[in-house]
Amino acid sequence: MRRALRLARRGWGRTAPNPMVGAVVVRDGAIVAEGWHAEFGGPHAEAMALAQAGDRARGADVYVTLEPCNHHGKTPPCAAALIAAGVRRVIVAVRDPNPVAHGGIAALRAAGIAVTEGVETEAAAALLAPFLFAHGGASRPFVSLKLAVSLDGALAPGDGRQRWLTGAAARREVHRLRAEADAVGVGRGTVLADDPALTVRHGRRPRVAPVRVVFARGAAVPLDRVLVRTARRAPTWVMAAAPDAAHRAALESAGVRVLEADGLEPQLRVLRASGVRHLFVEGGAALAGALLTGGLVDRMIIFQAPVLLGAGALPAFGGALPSAALVDQWRVLERRTFGDDLMTTYAPGGR
Repeated sequence: MRRALRLARRGWGRTAPNPMVGAVVVRDGAIVAEGWHAEFGGPHAEAMALAQAGDRARGADVYVTLEPCNHHGKTPPCAAALIAAGVRRVIVAVRDPNPVAHGGIAALRAAGIAVTEGVETEAAAALLAPFLFAHGGASRPFVSLKLAVSLDGALAPGDGRQRWLTGAAARREVHRLRAEADAVGVGRGTVLADDPALTVRHGRRPRVAPVRVVFARGAAVPLDRVLVRTARRAPTWVMAAAPDAAHRAALESAGVRVLEADGLEPQLRVLRASGVRHLFVEGGAALAGALLTGGLVDRMIIFQAPVLLGAGALPAFGGALPSAALVDQWRVLERRTFGDDLMTTYAPGGR
């Protein structure tokens, strides 16, 4: 199953709105075939593995990271393919919460195929977290919050100079993380200070470029910012509570879509209704603090650089995080190093 999970990651950025899935066919204690969902609209992991296995699939065990689908979509149902192949047993990490696709386990058991559930469930659930969240009845996107901080917990020096805190390897990883999200979000302050492009410029390109989203209460995003100037090439949305009519018209003339809702949680619901299932937020401090205070962060990804910024530096949460929020428990999901930088991924204690 761990091998199947590694295979599933090969679909990173290419399968949405489908999940990343891996499959391994084992016969007589040896792997005879492997598969993964490589591209939305293409063969599912089980179909790829069964095609590779051929006659060796009969009587074999199949390990799959997500319950085989049981519906006719862009491809035939995987449960039916497994039954037709004559497999002996199917081992599943997590059940599919999608009401359209689920039911594969029941179909397999009805056909006399043994099914084992719950193998490497935690790892599979972590990989599929945005997909599971979206199909679990959520009315907002799954929110990943990424911050790059110094050893003393700051985002930027206090003298106004722009500088990278993290090294090139860590910054490339951020581009990889963007590729798996439906949208990349920042606050208006980040747009003013950094003028970011928020595109995926390193590594494997996503099948669909993530939407760039700016949270700006009055929609007052300057027209000379990169996000506005490139809005016709890469989708850019501004989420506003009370947009100025004239500025809204100017943004829309530049190709920017302006969405309106009053309050951060209602704004997230509007994004979800507009097709955003996974929002990757890259700052700044005020937006990060508001999301954490509202209990709206599902993953927190902290890149810590081995630098000290000292007195006057901009604190990571801009003073926007009340002390009561600091008692919330976060659990570590993963720690990795990129050059001299440490990346730690956290999940809320109960999720």
